[in-house]
Amino acid sequence: MTEALDPIRHSGTDLVQVECPARRPAAGSHDTGAPLDGVALVTLNRPRALNALSFALLTDLGRVIEALDTDPAVRAIVITGAGRRAFAAGADIGELAEQTPDSLAASEGFRGWDRVAAVETPTIAAVRGYALGGGCELAMTCDMLIAGSDAVFGQPEIKIGIIPGAGGTQRLTRAIGAARAMELLLTGRQIRADEAARLGLVTKVVPAEETLASALDLAAEIAALPAGATRAAKAAVRAAAELPLAGGIVHERMLFRERFGTPDQAEGMRAFVEKRPPRWEGRPAPAGPTEDRPG
Repeated sequence: MTEALDPIRHSGTDLVQVECPARRPAAGSHDTGAPLDGVALVTLNRPRALNALSFALLTDLGRVIEALDTDPAVRAIVITGAGRRAFAAGADIGELAEQTPDSLAASEGFRGWDRVAAVETPTIAAVRGYALGGGCELAMTCDMLIAGSDAVFGQPEIKIGIIPGAGGTQRLTRAIGAARAMELLLTGRQIRADEAARLGLVTKVVPAEETLASALDLAAEIAALPAGATRAAKAAVRAAAELPLAGGIVHERMLFRERFGTPDQAEGMRAFVEKRPPRWEGRPAPAGPTEDRPG
């Protein structure tokens, strides 16, 4: 049986709501939505402020994400914003205007982006509406980004006399290349979902009303696979942005070797040979024939 999730531990806060296990959006008025085993949904909940990232929200987000990351029953996390107008329209500028270099360095909230980026569980951003400034940076900390057709991305910090400070210059450059990132960062120009897709910033674009369902479906697909392997694959891909090619291959090979001798490696290969669905550790066997067999 799948390990039960603790409803208190994952109850979230007023600013950061958690649904765990997540439910796929209801198809009709009488449909409560199917629960998605292994998937957690985290919602930024400041819709009247377009989900602006206050330090309190970022502190809550970091704590919530870290708690989910330590739960073996959580195998994929979707992050989205409340409402339809924004994923997160940026930092809370009123709060940010009062900061000093020292207060920023000491702020727990300012580490919220890093805490999301550091989790080992695969993460997916489901973006509708504005993802600007810190909101764009938060979306880019996730491993995959599902954009609704109404999504708008940008790093407009230059227009208020600062620059991105939560990874925007680094992640945007790695995502779309230096020349394109330089233009967006030095002008503050905003881009819509279709251009973001052409530039390579997002995983895919879907109709706006299907954004959350598409992200949850992707999360459920990942959560159905062996968690140790998905975490190892994530770690290897993330290392590609940090290491030279030779070092990245060494890191990949180490992660590859570590999978051998694990229950999921033994079960996956045995199931392949026996032509049956695998029974991943801690979960019942799926119904139906094995699909997408390699080789």
